[in-house]
Amino acid sequence: MKKDVRFAVMGGGSWATAIVKMLTENLSDVIWYMRSSEAIDFIKKEKHNPNYLTSVEFNLSQLTLTDSIDEAVKAADILIFAIPSAFLESELQKLTGSLKDKIIFSAIKGIVPETGKIVGEHFHEKYQIPFENIGVITGPCHAEEVALERLSYLTIACSDKAKAQIVATHLNSEYIKTKTSDDITGTEYAAVLKNIYALAAGIAHGLGYGDNFQSVLMSNAIREMKRYIKRVHKMKRNINNSAYLGDLLVTGYSTFSRNRMFGNMIGKGYTVKSAMMEMNMVAEGYYATKSAYELKSTFKSKVRTPIIDAVYAVLYQKENARKTFKSLADKLD
Repeated sequence: MKKDVRFAVMGGGSWATAIVKMLTENLSDVIWYMRSSEAIDFIKKEKHNPNYLTSVEFNLSQLTLTDSIDEAVKAADILIFAIPSAFLESELQKLTGSLKDKIIFSAIKGIVPETGKIVGEHFHEKYQIPFENIGVITGPCHAEEVALERLSYLTIACSDKAKAQIVATHLNSEYIKTKTSDDITGTEYAAVLKNIYALAAGIAHGLGYGDNFQSVLMSNAIREMKRYIKRVHKMKRNINNSAYLGDLLVTGYSTFSRNRMFGNMIGKGYTVKSAMMEMNMVAEGYYATKSAYELKSTFKSKVRTPIIDAVYAVLYQKENARKTFKSLADKLD
């Protein structure tokens, strides 16, 4: 790879904004694609995103802003996608050029609904990107704490360790510590599943369950995650590492967690539609629940997932949340 690589961040939400902030700590030119020309015009005038992490002020001389996905892809060597999984494919359909010679890193914590695949698999199968050119950026890290420059940690996973290290180096700063991993599949599935467990934590909180139950729920969640990921991709991994357990805990407990917030509203009696309208943000766990539940039905042998099953029953089968979680409580240990 050439010495001076160009990064493009794809997306206009809070996580995309946080990644742009991280990159501008180390780079003089970051390409930033967002579909809203109005948001771009606002940033050029006011120097911050009008909708997300509004406290983050950018030096405009470090940004190349564009609402053309073709322009962003053509100009960059490494593309970091931070578009919600539910909208990823509709954005990619705007692309007229090829992605084949690009390095793709996903900061998306979801499953692509059109294919039921995690993002890395989606890029590999639909766009013929070699796995060695696909990576994952995962936490534990909330965009809101990046904005506040609170010490945060990222795990950068790719089968090509050199490419993982390039991305890790460019995201690293005084308040961001990075490490690399070769478990691209495991870390990506962990990033998907932890959103479902955060939804469960939120539902439980909304129903009035206390900290004692929450601790048992999270303890069971990490073991359920281990069983699920092992069935998807068996390899030697320590599920207690930050990319797995750490990301689960911050998403399950943090007041910044939109998935916990969404679950909390469901537990308090909101419908899915009303909760989404109230939040005005995408809770990836909602879509991930359906995909993870359906995917496990394709496994050759059964995997026990009482928490995923309970969240699916509440969100998609319209089961009573209180009765469902009372039954779930009897299945936890």
